[in-house]
Amino acid sequence: MPTRLLLLLCLTGLVFAKKPPDVDCYVVHMEYVHCSWNKQGTPEVNYTFHGRFGSAPWRECTTYLSENGTITGCNHLYQNINDRFGSFYTILKNGSDESKMKHELRYKVKLYPPTNLTVKLGSDSNLWFYWNQSHSGCVESEVRYRINNKTWNSDPVSTGIQYYCINLPSDSSLYEVQVRSKFGRDCAESQIWSEWSQPVAWGANNSTDKSKPKDSSMSAWTPVMYVLGALTLILMVMMLLHYERVRIRLMPVVLTPKFNQEWISGSDNPKPFYPDYTERVCPVRDYTLVSQSSSDSSDCSTSSVTTDQTDCSIPMPLDGSDLSTSCSSSTSTVSVSSEGPEKVSV
Repeated sequence: MPTRLLLLLCLTGLVFAKKPPDVDCYVVHMEYVHCSWNKQGTPEVNYTFHGRFGSAPWRECTTYLSENGTITGCNHLYQNINDRFGSFYTILKNGSDESKMKHELRYKVKLYPPTNLTVKLGSDSNLWFYWNQSHSGCVESEVRYRINNKTWNSDPVSTGIQYYCINLPSDSSLYEVQVRSKFGRDCAESQIWSEWSQPVAWGANNSTDKSKPKDSSMSAWTPVMYVLGALTLILMVMMLLHYERVRIRLMPVVLTPKFNQEWISGSDNPKPFYPDYTERVCPVRDYTLVSQSSSDSSDCSTSSVTTDQTDCSIPMPLDGSDLSTSCSSSTSTVSVSSEGPEKVSV
């Protein structure tokens, strides 16, 4: 009875024992071999990994990869760069359970994505894209682009070419481009493409590089700058109005005298100037010395002028006509006697 029970338990263990998972390997950028065994899910136990090229001695993995605390892969370093053209052998082992596999890495090389993807509008009005790839001699590329965030369009690029052209782009449209690479036919064509490069864009949003995250602080500060600009403009207008008011109060307006254009023009026959007011005329009376003998013969005889007397009681007409007065009212004479004292007649 005990023997039968032990045999039954052994058979049950063999039935439920799990085979180690398959290992998948490929070369990463000609630097190391990447192997993983989690395609069917994360394994329940940790396995030990060993690998070798050709007949070289077995080497245990020095760089394990883990997921949630469970080992799921290994990066196995190269000993010789030409080893990829040979066979690679692996052993995945847990206790007495182990799995051996053979891998042909000749057609399983995965390159790094192209770098320094840039865009430039050429002098021929075409849009040119350029990129860098470390293994450029045997590498072919594929470009994909889309316009205005629509469906991607893909174009192959010949081996060794590291540029692409879009003819006569529209400034009002947005162009977005990505590139990926792999080894071409000249160097044992690989079955694995690299990851897509960071996208670059040109067009409507004036952006040339989407690999760099957009500066969200700029979009947040833009409305603030607009508000500050508006407030500054309002403040300047208020200061200008205040200054004008002060200037008007402190500096009264000086009236500019108006001149008669006919006088300034210097015409040959200028119009005479007539005053608009009445000026009193002061007539002059003359006192003369006359002899007594001649005073009887003529009252209007004048010998000599001795004194003047003015009379401002007579107004001057506006038309400038002469003022006529009698001789007796305008002239006083003095009679002179040779023998006796002077007689003065008025």
